[in-house]
Amino acid sequence: MEKITIVDKLNSFTDHWNPRIVGELNGQHVKLAKLKGEFVWHSHENEDEMFLVLEGWFNMEFRDKTVRLEKGDFIIVPRGVEHRPVAPEEASVMLFEPSSTLNTGEIQNELTKSDLDWI
Repeated sequence: MEKITIVDKLNSFTDHWNPRIVGELNGQHVKLAKLKGEFVWHSHENEDEMFLVLEGWFNMEFRDKTVRLEKGDFIIVPRGVEHRPVAPEEASVMLFEPSSTLNTGEIQNELTKSDLDWI
């Protein structure tokens, strides 16, 4: 049991769309990521995802609407719902999702991160 200082963890990396694991509880990973630009449209067949905005803002695009998320906001994307995060400027987020969750869902491309670092 150790304290995690989120700012220190966020300062330890600069790349985008590459989540890092900072904790685990009840089969869920707590991850930090920096977003910038457009991600790929994807869904997760078996996992819900929660995005909590720590710094900046981003849009979560769905096929039928767009939700703007600002610092302190969070959204839960239910399993099976196609979505795409878009961050015109850098945003930092905390993610809560099952440890089995692949960042690009059913899509495999250059943004897919299958072996995440613990920080």
